[in-house]
Amino acid sequence: MSQSKQALRSRIKSVNSTKKITRAMEMIANAKLFKQRNKMESNREYAQRLQDTVNEIVTKNKGIDNQFMKPRTAKAVYSIVFCSDLGLCGGYNGNITRYVETYLNKEDPLILIGTSLFHILQEKGFHLLNDKPISSDHMDFMTLKGYVEDGVKQYQANKVGKVQLVYTKFINTMTFVPAEDVLLPCEVKEDQQVKENKNHVETLFEPDPDTILDALIPMMIADVAYSDWMESTTSEQGSRRVAMKTATDNANDLSDKLLLAYNKARQAAITQEITEIVSGSQAV
Repeated sequence: MSQSKQALRSRIKSVNSTKKITRAMEMIANAKLFKQRNKMESNREYAQRLQDTVNEIVTKNKGIDNQFMKPRTAKAVYSIVFCSDLGLCGGYNGNITRYVETYLNKEDPLILIGTSLFHILQEKGFHLLNDKPISSDHMDFMTLKGYVEDGVKQYQANKVGKVQLVYTKFINTMTFVPAEDVLLPCEVKEDQQVKENKNHVETLFEPDPDTILDALIPMMIADVAYSDWMESTTSEQGSRRVAMKTATDNANDLSDKLLLAYNKARQAAITQEITEIVSGSQAV
């Protein structure tokens, strides 16, 4: 019985130590989530303004035939995939892995941003263009823009027929889903604001719409890629916060159960000792 109590004490101590770690990681993830979400929302206005400008130009010039909007004959797809550098973030990386395995061809070129899935996708036979892991935590706009520009060059050379991003869409602080965002060919929806607002004043663009789109669309898709990366990192911190909170709650439940078992074992030992004492006094 004493060995059982000692084992229970050891497990309770171990669970409580783990609980302190998961609680600290939850607090860190929550702080990072708040910071990253503010960055993500701040960038949305700029990204939306770029998209609105492109929408307006295309909507007001129906016959425009820009190079970034023409479909290509190539079947290959150039993909940029975002994952995390670290684990302990729930199903964040697992969902991306399943999405890549389901929807991407192993022969198509792929850039992986994030170190956690590099060797996994390599072993599964995917065509990774980066020969070593690329850290997501140290990613910046200019580095990401370089990978996007490489995809644009392959698209212009008709080596690939599509350039896309695979990222984790941030729905709310509890919901994150894998998604894809097609960068090229650029598909522009009709600008509803221009269509519905009768008092809208049309903007005049110089020198001509096609020349402006040649400069504006690469700028827009680079910012879209950066926005999707920030959305993925926000989802990562949110998923890690949820995972660590769940781990802390499970540790609390397990600690309570172990403490109850320990108290039962302790009470049983005390009862047995009292019984032995009474039996011994009666024998005397």
